[in-house]
Amino acid sequence: MRAILAMLLISLIAGMAACPAAAAQAGEPPAGSGPVFIIELKDTVNPGSADYLAAGLEAAAQAQAACAVIQLDTPGGLVDSMRAMVRAILASPVPVVVYVAPSGARAASAGAFLVLAAPVAAMAPATNLGAAHPVAAGGQEIKGAMADKAVADLKAMISGLAKRRGRDPGPAMKMVTDSASYDAGQAKELGLVDILAGDLGQLLSALEGRVVQTSAGPMRIAVQGKPLRFYEPSLRHKVLSLLASPNLAYILLMIGLMGLYFELSNPGAILPGVVGGLALILALYAMSAMPVSYTGLALIGLSVVLFITEIYVVSGGVLAVGGAVALVLGSLMLFESDDEMLTVSLSILIPTVTAVVVFFGAVTWLAMRAQLRKTSTGSEGLLGQRGVMVEPGRVRVLGELWRARSGRPLEPGQEVVVTAVEGLLLTVEPTRPDGP
Repeated sequence: MRAILAMLLISLIAGMAACPAAAAQAGEPPAGSGPVFIIELKDTVNPGSADYLAAGLEAAAQAQAACAVIQLDTPGGLVDSMRAMVRAILASPVPVVVYVAPSGARAASAGAFLVLAAPVAAMAPATNLGAAHPVAAGGQEIKGAMADKAVADLKAMISGLAKRRGRDPGPAMKMVTDSASYDAGQAKELGLVDILAGDLGQLLSALEGRVVQTSAGPMRIAVQGKPLRFYEPSLRHKVLSLLASPNLAYILLMIGLMGLYFELSNPGAILPGVVGGLALILALYAMSAMPVSYTGLALIGLSVVLFITEIYVVSGGVLAVGGAVALVLGSLMLFESDDEMLTVSLSILIPTVTAVVVFFGAVTWLAMRAQLRKTSTGSEGLLGQRGVMVEPGRVRVLGELWRARSGRPLEPGQEVVVTAVEGLLLTVEPTRPDGP
C-alpha cells in the first residue's frame, strides 16, 4: 500500500512540474525579460540617424528588451536612409513601437514609412502623419518620368508595409500620391495607427499584454515593472548626423583639396595645410556613409594632379583646362544615387567649382611667376646690376665694395653695369646713356 501511495505522489509531482512547460507551449507567446528601450529620434532621416536607429535596435535585441519604443519627431529626409531604417525595424526580434511624440511632433515624408513599418504605431494628441510625396533636394518638385518612377516606387512600398501590419493601404498610399496628412485622431480612425497616448506612461499601459509579430515570431509585450533605458547617440552618430548633407561634405572636400594644394605649392605656410587636412578628413568621414562614386573621387584627384603639373610643365594652359574639366565631371559624378537628396545641388556645385578653379588658377599663376622671376641673390643676382666706380679696381654694387675689372678705362664716380661674376671679381662695363 505504501509503495502505491509513493508512486502516486511521484506521478503527481512530475505532472505538476510538467504543467508550466505545457502551458508555455500552448499558452501565450514569450515576452522579453529585459528593460524597455527608449530611442529618441528627433532629426531628419539621414545616414547618421539611420545608423543610430539600427544600433539602438541591435542593443535592444542584445538586452532582450521587453520592447523598443522609437519616439519620433522628423520632417523626413533621404529615401535610402529611410529604407535602411525600415529594414532595421522589420528585422528586429524585439517588439518595436513607433510613437510620434510629444504633442506638436510630426512624422512627415520619410517618417510616415517608419510609422507604418512598426508592429505597433502610436501617436500623441496634436501630432500629424503623412505628406510623403517625394521631393528633390531643397524641397523642389520632381518632374517628368523621374517623378512617376519615384511615386510608383514609394506607393508600392508604403502599401506593402500597411498590408504587412494589417493596416488600410488606401489612406497610406494617398500620403504618397496626394501628399495627404492626418492628425492623430484621423490616423486612428483610418487604422493607420493603433494607439493614442498622451505620454510615455499611457503608452506603456496600453502596450501591456499586446501580442505582435517580430522577425523572431509572435512576441508578447510585458512592460509592467520593467525599467526604462534611454539609448543615447554616440559621438559618431552625432557627427554623422551633422555631416549628413552631401552639399556640406562636398564643400569640405573642396576646402581640404584647396588647403593641401596651397601648402604643396607654398611649403611652410602651415595654416592652409592644417585646415585642409582637417576638412578633408571630415569630408571623407561624412562620405563614408553616402553612396560615393570612386570614379568621381578619382576625377577630382586627377584634377588636383593636373593643376600641380601645370606649375612645372609648360603646356600653354592645357593641363589647367584638363584639371578644370576633370573637377566638374568628378563633382557631378561624386554621389551615385537616384535620390536627388543624395547628390550635390547645382546651386552649390556651380559656385563652388567656379571658386575652386579660380583658386587653383591663381595659385598656379603665382607659383609660375615666382619660378620665372629673375634671381636677385647670389652671383646670378649681380648680373645686370648697376654700380659706381670708387677707384681703379674697386666698384660699389648693391651697397657693397667689390673688386672689379673692365676692358675700358673707368673713372671714379662713373656708372657701370655688371656683365660677369667670377667669385669675388666683377667684370663691369660703362653704362650707356639710354640703358645698360
